[in-house]
Amino acid sequence: MKLTILGCYSATPRTFTNPTSQVLETKNHLFLIDCGEGTQVQLRKYKVKFSRIKHIFISHLHGDHFFGLPGLVSTFRLLGRESELHIYGPKGIKEAITLFLKLGDSWTNYPLVFHELESKESELLFEDEKISVRTIPLDHRVYTNGFLFQEKPAPRTLDIEMAKKYRIDKSQFNNIKNGADGVSENGELIPNKQITLPPPKPKSYAFCSDTVYKESIVPIIKNVDMLYHESTFLETETHLSTKTKHSTAKQAAQIAKQAKVGTLILGHYSTRYKSLELFREEALQVFPNVELADDGKIFEI
Repeated sequence: MKLTILGCYSATPRTFTNPTSQVLETKNHLFLIDCGEGTQVQLRKYKVKFSRIKHIFISHLHGDHFFGLPGLVSTFRLLGRESELHIYGPKGIKEAITLFLKLGDSWTNYPLVFHELESKESELLFEDEKISVRTIPLDHRVYTNGFLFQEKPAPRTLDIEMAKKYRIDKSQFNNIKNGADGVSENGELIPNKQITLPPPKPKSYAFCSDTVYKESIVPIIKNVDMLYHESTFLETETHLSTKTKHSTAKQAAQIAKQAKVGTLILGHYSTRYKSLELFREEALQVFPNVELADDGKIFEI
């Protein structure tokens, strides 16, 4: 899994910071997560191929998380896109995007498929043989979800050296990769586990967009390899986080600790603070493995 942060600041765009958007690359998928203003410019800047984006996940309908979507949908049309584009987001997102297209007389020349969400329980959004995507119900001023991306276990891989040791003919290799036992040159049955290697541990990533501190998400994100959790404020502004239904860096770290995640990434910073390091310092008081998101930063999971 490779995570590219396109934008990670709260509220209004600036010349040197961008609102929320990120790209997750995993198992031949390129998932776009949120789409604040300027997202398509950031996609170009960091050389993300537009044509590879087939699924877009929008956490909620606040402008700093989806105002870049109408422009991106329109640009896909101008580029001659033909493949389907699936958009997952709160109920109302279809009306919002299609109104832009209607008023601008710019209907897409490719299939635009909306998956509108309104459940307050975690639900499966997408699944294939390699990965699944679920919602993480959050608590913000409007209906909001985070998203959990989980790789599925890969099949065991052939151990060439062991296959040679047991003198197993190459004609058996495909069957062995699919779970069959091997048969040696002298007819001995070799158990599959003796001639294959265990696959890498499946990886997982949780994106928690705007939300007040919410312990009920812990079971959903338990043991994920990497968690992005909004941290708009520091503890000195807890009164603002409660009022606006955002989290502090310390609260994000408390969620990470309870969920026993591998790494916590902080983001969605208020621009009132003089240094991002203040967020890391606060979170480190609770949780040991803390990273800071920043525009253009890449995380390998």
